[in-house]
Amino acid sequence: MMFDLLPAHLVDELLVERIRQFEKFGDQSNVPDGTGGLAAIEDARLSRLSCQAAFKDGAGTWKDILEEEFCEAMAESNVEMLRAELIQVAAVACAWIKVLDKRGAL
Repeated sequence: MMFDLLPAHLVDELLVERIRQFEKFGDQSNVPDGTGGLAAIEDARLSRLSCQAAFKDGAGTWKDILEEEFCEAMAESNVEMLRAELIQVAAVACAWIKVLDKRGAL
């Protein structure tokens, strides 16, 4: 069974947004990551527990999933791990957008 995991129109929208951001803010390759630290690690731990509890209780939401992934990314100070976490954030955001589109939110 084939799944349309990332529809072409979504890829197009992401590219348009990146162009808009570049035009507005310019090259931001020298902006520091600002991630890591004990507080962010604790936030990630609490977010993970909250997400797990919500889904265990049958009350989990897309917000819970995205917040957990985002907090995990913000806790990461290792660049390779940060990149992997940000890929997860982007993938969850794309999945959520696809669900919104399927519901007819466009």
